[in-house]
Amino acid sequence: MKIEVTAFPRAHKGSGASRRLRDSGRVPGIVYGADKTAQNIETDHKALLRNLGLETFHATILELTLNGEKFQALLRDYQMHPWKKQVLHVDFQRVDKSRKIHMRVPLHFVNADICPGVKTGGGVVQHTLNAIDIQCLPDDLPSFIEVDVKDMELNDTLHILELVMPAGVEPVPKLKHENPSVVSVHVPKEIVIEEEAAAPVTEIIGEVPAEGEEAAEAAAEGEKKEPAAGDKKEPAAAEKKEPARKG
Repeated sequence: MKIEVTAFPRAHKGSGASRRLRDSGRVPGIVYGADKTAQNIETDHKALLRNLGLETFHATILELTLNGEKFQALLRDYQMHPWKKQVLHVDFQRVDKSRKIHMRVPLHFVNADICPGVKTGGGVVQHTLNAIDIQCLPDDLPSFIEVDVKDMELNDTLHILELVMPAGVEPVPKLKHENPSVVSVHVPKEIVIEEEAAAPVTEIIGEVPAEGEEAAEAAAEGEKKEPAAGDKKEPAAAEKKEPARKG
């Protein structure tokens, strides 16, 4: 899916100029990379916000038009307003087709409903990662990486190095070294805890005493109550205190 972005040169810099630009429906930004001088740009806010809602916009080679020149670029960063639905700034990087790029791409999990661990084992598919960092040449960049879990049994775990990568694509060295888990199939902990604790909780909390037992308990409670302040007796030791001897 090819996504086109139109940008315009930005003449004025500074916080005041950027604020006025945003008020006019534009977003300040920058384009850099490919051994070319960084250039300040501005883009249409509505179009940019719409594109940011597309998953592919974040991991796709974009066709960027600037000053009548078309070139390939990647979305590298953007800043949003803390509470308003407003893009404050955007960064694009020019693409050099001869150099490998480092990108974060989403994972798409398929066949979770038919894997044995779910269908016959009663487990659920648990995602440890939803995106991974990869490196490849620009022409090999995938919009996403598919993770097929159709053969996973209960308590199975799939790691980074077990993923089927598209041709020319590989995890970044850090992920290769650490080889973290991506997805697993387990019985939810909540279900296990509930099964173990169900019987004793029901016996203790759910048991209702009969009327006779209730009355007996109430009577026993009454007997255990502290006597009123006026009814208190002196300690036994005080009653048995020997009188003082006469000289």
